[in-house]
Amino acid sequence: MEKFETIFARAAKRHGGAKAVEAELPKPKNAAALRKIGDDRWLSAMTKSVFQAGFVWKMIENKWPGFEEAFDHFDPHRIAFYADEDIERLAGDARIVRNGAKIVATRNNARFVCDLANEHGSAGAFFAASKPEDFAGLLDTLKKRGDRLSGASAQFFLRQMGVDGWVMSPSVVAALVKAGVIDKAPTSAKAMRAVQEAFNVWRKESGRPLMAISRVLALSADPD
Repeated sequence: MEKFETIFARAAKRHGGAKAVEAELPKPKNAAALRKIGDDRWLSAMTKSVFQAGFVWKMIENKWPGFEEAFDHFDPHRIAFYADEDIERLAGDARIVRNGAKIVATRNNARFVCDLANEHGSAGAFFAASKPEDFAGLLDTLKKRGDRLSGASAQFFLRQMGVDGWVMSPSVVAALVKAGVIDKAPTSAKAMRAVQEAFNVWRKESGRPLMAISRVLALSADPD
């Protein structure tokens, strides 16, 4: 497996030097900052990621104030108790994208957020306690307990909220293949363990968070 310094050097060569690469690296929020985020904001971000999947992101962004109004500002306790009549009402609400399955997913994810709050004190406390060295485990939890919170949707949701982790973009996959970690996009549990182990090694080697390593990998990849 390639050393991180080799990958970083390749990214720097392709993108104007080390300083230019450093300027593009995201930083995660610390645990205290994550704990302060309200349950409604976690549900809002989950919902945005779910609705962005398969849609033009700018359209969802432009309609987001309407989403906030239509979904009671994402109060999870209210949405968790939406009746079927509420789902039908939202399916006809022009303020949002009227996708019935994703509206139902919002109710289900509200229940998930409420469960996290009951179990950990708040959803923020749950995410603040997550460990970068088991980011794959966090993704698995979202997939199993959330609704439509898998793959890119979960990864972009966590990135938006500042939780340390990777985004498995095509460029990152290409870089992982070049580094000898995987031979194709990781879909199996075995491949995800290999990805996690590689990120853990690079994290220890570089002292950088996972999201910065992820970005360096993307910048190091061969252009399409």
